[in-house]
This record gives sequence, C-alpha cells and structure tokens, in this order.
Amino acid sequence: MPRALWTPVLIACFTLILSSAAHSEKPNVVVIMADDLGYGDLSCYGATSLETPNIDRLAAGGLRFTNGYCSASTCTPTRYSMLTGTYAFRGERTGIAPPTAPAIIKPGTETVGTMLQRAGYATAVIGKWHLGLGGPEGPDWNGDLKPGPLEIGFDTCFLLPTTNDRVPQVYVHDHRVPNLDPKDPLWVGKKKPSPDHPTGQTHRDTLKMDWSHGHNSTIHNGISRIGFYTGGHAARFRDEDLADKWVEKSVEFIEDHQKEPFFLFFSSHDIHVPRIPHERFQGKTSLGFRGDAIVELDWCVGELMKTLDRLNLTENTLVVFCSDNGPVMDDGYKDEALEKVGNHRAGGPFTGGKYSVYEGGTRTPFITSWKGRIAPGTSDEVVCTIDLAGSLAALTDQKLTSDGYLDSFDVIGAMLGDKDAKGRDHLVQQDNGNNGTLALRSGKWKLHRYGKNFARNVVVEKKLANTKVPKLQLFDLENDPAEKKNVIDQHPEVAERLKKQLDEIVQSGRSRS
Repeated sequence: MPRALWTPVLIACFTLILSSAAHSEKPNVVVIMADDLGYGDLSCYGATSLETPNIDRLAAGGLRFTNGYCSASTCTPTRYSMLTGTYAFRGERTGIAPPTAPAIIKPGTETVGTMLQRAGYATAVIGKWHLGLGGPEGPDWNGDLKPGPLEIGFDTCFLLPTTNDRVPQVYVHDHRVPNLDPKDPLWVGKKKPSPDHPTGQTHRDTLKMDWSHGHNSTIHNGISRIGFYTGGHAARFRDEDLADKWVEKSVEFIEDHQKEPFFLFFSSHDIHVPRIPHERFQGKTSLGFRGDAIVELDWCVGELMKTLDRLNLTENTLVVFCSDNGPVMDDGYKDEALEKVGNHRAGGPFTGGKYSVYEGGTRTPFITSWKGRIAPGTSDEVVCTIDLAGSLAALTDQKLTSDGYLDSFDVIGAMLGDKDAKGRDHLVQQDNGNNGTLALRSGKWKLHRYGKNFARNVVVEKKLANTKVPKLQLFDLENDPAEKKNVIDQHPEVAERLKKQLDEIVQSGRSRS
C-alpha cells in the first residue's frame, strides 16, 4: 500500500476502535423510583405550592420527559413490569401484593438485574419491594426469606418487604430480618391473632394518625395497618426513619462498589401512605404530610447525587428518576392531604391518578441525567419504565433472551436525548391486577377498554369514587390531553383499529418481536 494511503487507513481504524470502546462502555445505573408521585408534584413539572430543588437540578442538567410513563397505575404491577420487561397483566398474582404474598417473580425469570449481572455489574435494590418473598407458602419471617431479590439478579438488598400500610414494619437484609430476637418470633397473618389484639378499630383513640378507610388492623408506631402481626419488636422500625435508612444503605453500596460498574434500584416509599416523614421535614410545606414527604423524597435525591459527586462518579452514571404510578390524596389515612391541597394539582393537567387508566394514573415525572453525555433539555418522546430492560441491554451491549422481556423496547437513544432518536409508538396501560381494564396509546390516540363498567379516581383532589363510563372510550391526546371528550362516535374506525391492536398485543403474549 502506498505510504500516502496509510494515514487515512490508520485514522479509520483508530476511529473504529474508539467507537467500539464507547459502545461497550458500562456506566453505573441508578434508578430512583418514587411512589404515588404525580406529574404535577414537582416544581420542575410546574408545581408552585412547594419546591423540589434537588430533583429540579437533576432535570435541569438532564432530560425532562413530558411523555414519560409507568406501565400500570398501582405499585406491584409497575415494579413487576420494570424488572421483568413484561406487562404485568401477562403474569400471575401481579395485583397489589398482600403482606403474606410469596415471591411473584420466580427464580429463573429474566430481569434487569440478571441482565446487568451478566454484563459485570454489582446490583442492589434498596427500599420498597412489594413483590412477595418466599416459596409457595409465603414468607418465613423467622428464617430464610427466599426466593427474593437475590434469586432474580440482585447481589444484595435492604428492603421494606411489602408497603408500609401493610404489615410487618421490619426490614429485610438479603434473606433475613435483621435484629430479630428468637425469643420474640415474628408472626404475620390474615386473621386477628387473639380477641384482645389491639387494632385501629378497637384502640382508635390511641392512634397518632387516624385511618379513613381500610387501614384499621394491627397498630404500630401509633398507626394502624392492613393485616395482622405480633412479635419481632426488636426488629421493628419507625416510619419516620425510612428515608434516612434508604439513603444510608444506598451510600454504603455506592461506596463499596465505586471501582466497578453498579446498578442501584433506589425504591423509595415516599410519598405512599402512611405519610410520616422524618420530624425535620414535618411542616416544611403548606400541603401537610403529603407535601412534606415530597420534600423528603427530594432530599433523598440530593443525598444520592452528592455521593456520586463526592466519589467522582457523576460523569459515569446514568440516573433515571420515575414514579411507580400517579397520585392519590386520601388513600386510607386522615393526613390532611385533601384538606390542604389548595391550588396544587398533583396530576398536573391530566385526569385521574392512582388506580385509573387515565393519563394521570400512568403519565408521571420521568427524568434522565448523565453529566457530559445527556444534553440538558425537554423531550416529548414516549418512554416507559418497562423499557429499562431493553434500553439498558442496548447500552451495555447485552442481548435480550427470546423468552424474556416480552414487552420491553430499546429506547435508549430517546432516553439519552440522541438526535432523531424515537421513543415508543404505542403503550399499553393497566390499572391493577388482571381485571381486563386496559388502555392503549398509539400516537395521539388513546383507547380505554374497561373490564368493569367504571373508572376509579377520576378526580385526584377528591376522595376515591367509582364513576360509570362506557366500556370503550377514545381520546385525542393531542387536542384533549385531559381526556375530557370521548370521541369514539366521531372516529369509530380509529377505535376499531386500536381495539384490534390491543387484542393482538394481549393475545400474542408479547409485543417485542
């Protein structure tokens, strides 16, 4: 080869090597999932009744999505879908898990964790789990709590095992309840263990936060819960200390694995009921404990980002901030969320919230940040928590197995703000469980299909109520983002096309080719 041609060839080879190295880069990944946080609950999404400076800073330095979604409007199905990359309506027992639920995601199931472990990541989930623990008989609270997160792709976990309005109020570290005294065994059950067992009904005058509906069984820390438990007193926690514990354990994990790629699923309990933020946050907003819990969540985000900055990891860490479903005000406790809401609109401009397939139930804050990689801005592309598996696989050069991640798409380009990158072109949304109530968004159109002839929680700022609606509804989100006008009679051909598309997605068992 003539010497004159060497330089272009060498440059081309060198560029190819650099491109390959960049493609196989393994950034740390931190997914921060809030609980019951609405589209309008953050100041960077338009809230004016409170300020969220740390989350705002994350958004200002990254990409704030206006069409960011979770896949369901309640917690267990969204978390199932996020980890497995498969719509929860395809699974079994994927509705809101009871306190005694066995592991919902079985060992051998492909998850975000297993995929990233294969890519060489250290993996951890810290915070709310609510995906069941143990074998078919349910959790063995005094023994090994497995299968659990460690059997589906996580190296370690530090958990709130259910959700905090459900018993028991203990932590789970890997396979055990820490600080459990064998002389005071923990018992969890569905029935009252003894006639004199204190409950929110029999000892209502002792409660520091009263219940409004349903949450009136075993009392702990002055708050009655769903379900019954006894014992385990040395292992029990204070509600007020949850956020501090999640931050403490997350910082430990980041520090321990700062020299290798890591995946941290920071699964916050804020702002789920019972809303009992730490005393230093109480009274910080005009919105009562619900607003104070948002401020506590914002503090958690700030502490995680400070840790990444302190360890010089910010420029090699992709941070994804999201929520497991939309907002709810009175969800079982008298915490003045309704009385103090004022002009605050937790769902932003959208109708509905938790438990509904209206946009307010599944369109939530969604932010991606990666200093030096993601250019600050706003994106209208459609992205969803269910796509974390497909997107992180593409980012880390991993292949998705053919029998897993059945509905997870690669939208990493959109998440990173790459020029001309597109998000999803359709998305199925569900409320809770497998009752047949689903919605399909395809482009600007959205079809609601009700398994039961009502929609729940249509107006977030009022108490939960069932409102009768037609079995099928069609909305033009481009002209009617609040889903106020059902246009199915004006566009029957669109409704029929979306109904057929939804039926095919459900019946085919997968939407990823």
